[in-house]
Amino acid sequence: MSFLLPIPVKFKLVSGTAEGETKLTAFDKAILRAGVGNCNLIKVSSILPPRCRLDEGIVLPPGALVPVAYGFITSNIPGEVITAAVAVGLAEDPASYGIIMEHSGRVSRAVVEAEIVRMVEEAFACRSLPLKEVLVESTEHQVVKLGCAFAGVVLWY
Repeated sequence: MSFLLPIPVKFKLVSGTAEGETKLTAFDKAILRAGVGNCNLIKVSSILPPRCRLDEGIVLPPGALVPVAYGFITSNIPGEVITAAVAVGLAEDPASYGIIMEHSGRVSRAVVEAEIVRMVEEAFACRSLPLKEVLVESTEHQVVKLGCAFAGVVLWY
């Protein structure tokens, strides 16, 4: 028996931060703030399907199995800055696939965004794929007690 998931045709970028009593509850609250907390996230890697288009109006039904490329970071060091980001590289040819990268760190949003753009550029270069543009979503959080920063690219049908 073989099983093949449908190929997503749209995507959106999401992010959220939160504090929690535990790492898991901080993560849960962050994904709720990102708009994906009532779904079952299926972590995927780095390829945006061909002809997949940006659609910020995607509505995810509760309990849905949702492919998401995501990065996150948690910290329990009060005052520490944590950042999570995702980037989508779109190819010049709209019929081609794109590249998704995730990154997080204990640094500012500006540092993480600059690094993630470099990562997308490198991924396109090693594939000899002409890059049209890079879309970035990031979020930064200063930890109060136990914080989480989450960013993701939701793929949908």
